[in-house]
Amino acid sequence: MLALPFRHTARVLCTALLAGLPALSWGATDSELRDALAAAREQQWARVDAAAIEDHPLRGYVEYHRLKAQLPNLSPDSVHRFINQYEDSPLAGWMRGQAIAHYGHAGRFSDLLSVADGEPLGTARQCYYYTALFASQPQQASEAGLDLWRVGSSQPNACDPLFDRLRANGTIDATAIWERKMLAWQAGETRLSSYLGGLLNGQWQTALDTAEDVSKRSSAITQAPTCLGPECAATASFYRAAMQRYIREDTPAAFAAWQTLSSRLNLLPSDRQAIEEELAFYTLVRDVPGTLSWVDGVLPSLESERALELRVRHALANRDWNGVIHWIAEMPTIQQENSRWQYWLGRANAQLGNQAAAEARYQQAAQDRSFYGFAAAEKLGQPYQLNHERTHFDDASRQRIAQLPVVQRTEALLRIGEDGLANSEWLHAVQSGSPQQARALADYAAQQQWHARLVQTTIAGELWDSLDWRFPQAYHDSFQHWGRLTGVDPYLLMAITRRESAYNPNALSPAGARGLMQLMPGTASQVSRELGISDPGPYGVLDPELNIRLGSTYLRDKLQRYQGNRLAAAAAYNAGPGRVDQWLGDGVEAFDLFVESIPYRETRDYVQAVLSYRVIFESLANGGNSEGVSLLSDNEQQVRYDRALLARR
Repeated sequence: MLALPFRHTARVLCTALLAGLPALSWGATDSELRDALAAAREQQWARVDAAAIEDHPLRGYVEYHRLKAQLPNLSPDSVHRFINQYEDSPLAGWMRGQAIAHYGHAGRFSDLLSVADGEPLGTARQCYYYTALFASQPQQASEAGLDLWRVGSSQPNACDPLFDRLRANGTIDATAIWERKMLAWQAGETRLSSYLGGLLNGQWQTALDTAEDVSKRSSAITQAPTCLGPECAATASFYRAAMQRYIREDTPAAFAAWQTLSSRLNLLPSDRQAIEEELAFYTLVRDVPGTLSWVDGVLPSLESERALELRVRHALANRDWNGVIHWIAEMPTIQQENSRWQYWLGRANAQLGNQAAAEARYQQAAQDRSFYGFAAAEKLGQPYQLNHERTHFDDASRQRIAQLPVVQRTEALLRIGEDGLANSEWLHAVQSGSPQQARALADYAAQQQWHARLVQTTIAGELWDSLDWRFPQAYHDSFQHWGRLTGVDPYLLMAITRRESAYNPNALSPAGARGLMQLMPGTASQVSRELGISDPGPYGVLDPELNIRLGSTYLRDKLQRYQGNRLAAAAAYNAGPGRVDQWLGDGVEAFDLFVESIPYRETRDYVQAVLSYRVIFESLANGGNSEGVSLLSDNEQQVRYDRALLARR
């Protein structure tokens, strides 16, 4: 049995709980609490029987709404009492945030500072906080306020008093106004940009006119003055904003313009670097002809991880193995050490006949539990390094966990249908507790089969090696059943579901995909017709069993399209078969090169995650043993990734 050293939670445990006595029996019913909470949210206090809910674990939620309604007239002492009483709950932080917002809005700055415990979250509250801090710590307030000013979007009205003070004391001067105008211009915030321009006097008129001209016609940048504003104060921020706008609008034209402008401009190295980093990145993304030698010349000085990654991928696309080695060597050390780049160093050295160097790089990559770590292990013919951490809790320790106030509150919130608040309670305990507490709560979530909450627990608690919890056997029988009926690898189904929704059956993506396997309503309708069943509609598709059935069938169709190739099918599940068909038209001879040739980062990451997750699921089904498990089949590794992979129809 493991000891359970809790921080915040331990302070509110009573002796009876520590002794392992049975859980308390609450006097109030859940229905009474549900009704009281609904009334509290509507500020209908005549409907709340405080005595009836006094013993319920969720009474603090009702009290929270009562106290919030009294702000800003509530005393800081009352706020502190509530915070101290519920310090093991997110209620404490919510109350502190509400007090800061209300005290700040009312100008009660001494009360605000008495309840604050450092910089709060949220821009409006930060502005109130630094306005309050101005009297006692003007330098800190000024520096923080200037950071809040330097954004390209509108800030909340709560920031106006702080900005007024900073303009009055000169911290926000004309140059700071111009710099923010340029940020707003670059971000397309036209109204804010115009407003800020109106705050500048006639000394800035040439700069304002130049920005207006270039806004209408980007190519006019080559005729812009090289000194703008008083003492050239507008020059650097203008050219930085204008060039970055131009680069994104028309990269070849922006490249030509920069060749003309670069030698003319007297810019700080940091401003020049910002422009050239953006230009190098977009010329590589858009494969602008005639720019590569320039990119290669500036890239070593830019320290740009994203541009260096693109340069290596460009070398891979051209099978320039010496270039692969050279440009990975230019990466920052922490980027180089990633298993992805260690794998490609191994691959490049192997292609060049440097077998010893190749094996050394593969060995380093193979230590990682990832797509490229597994691919490197296969190159070496050695087992995958799963680095699986197992943790054991006995029944006695689980009983103690069940009696923790946070668990009592979470379960009560679930009973009354407040799933969002339940997740907040749970994850607050995971994040604020010790690593051992996070493990204990993960174990409890696993025992309760809270699959989605369990995965979130491992993320919040950074339990990266707890594979049984990160990849639980959720809906196992359904995946096995529909995998068998559709002929689809059930571990691939599990991996896709884990990546798509992390087991949240009610997951809804911004694009409208729904449920465990994230099916679009149109896809669900199409597959339903194919199966001869009724269209489930946008809510019926959330049923886990039906979602898995439809998702399995849809994935089967993708596998058939690509002759059973799971890599191509996974890419199509994410990006759509039309795009994958197009990518196959480039004719790539190896699976790893095909992965790197996928132009969408989201899909590149997706297929790597799904295939590595599939390995983990199958290994866990084998008791954590990866023997006999492979990242891809021999055919998937050896086939050429071109249009011949498409099944004839």
